[in-house]
Amino acid sequence: MNFIPLATNLFTPMIGETSGIILAYALVGVLALVGLWFGFGLCNWAGRMTGRAMERAKLDVSLRGFLQSMVTITLKVLVLITFAGMLGIQMTSFIALLGAAGLAVGMSLQGALSNFAGGVLILVLRPFRVGDYIQAQGHEGTVKLINIVNTELNTLDGKRVILPNGALANGDIVNFTAEDIRRVDLTFGIGYGDTIEKAREVMIGIANTHPKVLSDPAPFVGLLTLNDSSVDLTCRVWVKNSDYFTVFFDLNESVKNAFDSEAITIPYPHREVIMHTAND
Repeated sequence: MNFIPLATNLFTPMIGETSGIILAYALVGVLALVGLWFGFGLCNWAGRMTGRAMERAKLDVSLRGFLQSMVTITLKVLVLITFAGMLGIQMTSFIALLGAAGLAVGMSLQGALSNFAGGVLILVLRPFRVGDYIQAQGHEGTVKLINIVNTELNTLDGKRVILPNGALANGDIVNFTAEDIRRVDLTFGIGYGDTIEKAREVMIGIANTHPKVLSDPAPFVGLLTLNDSSVDLTCRVWVKNSDYFTVFFDLNESVKNAFDSEAITIPYPHREVIMHTAND
């Protein structure tokens, strides 16, 4: 609403047209500045309240800061447009120009906006957190940092992988550390001449005596595959997430040593060559 004509019509009969217009602009200008000061103060207060609400909702720190800033800036723009209208400034063309510029920028930054939207989804839905070990987009590693546009992983061999959040949020994600415990799956092959029950007893005994293997769920050993030259047994044990690789390597080594001690054959691919002489 434009208050300039109202103020002009109020003061012109009393002090003349020119003085009335000047006084009207001065009065409305002062009121607009005071209104802007109070309006911006309310915007800052609304931003702080939004930040506290997101903090109580336990949203990610980086997302809280970004959304709080967006709320504050958006409200300030609305307040500025409102008080500009009070001064008689035509904002229709400016808003249309701003919308066209926003559309052009949005089209040119489509990939970046997709990554931004993906970052918001990841920070809100939390399919993984910093410190989790995940597999996504053909890479796996420990989550080092979650930014608003990308996520950084540290691989087991010391590489840093940066994944765009757009593809990450719209793809498959395997979170290996989302649960407190994790199953270790191992496969061992024995010869057809060996006894399955004996091999099972050896493997179960090793699993039960390992200090980091959980008793509930209990370790399991079963027949997995009958191959051409081996009988494959699977050994499945449950461990705490932090103990996964320790148990994985320990059981592999312990079972190999135990099979050697118990004379249980571990088959390997081989070929027999029979040579015939000319007299055969």
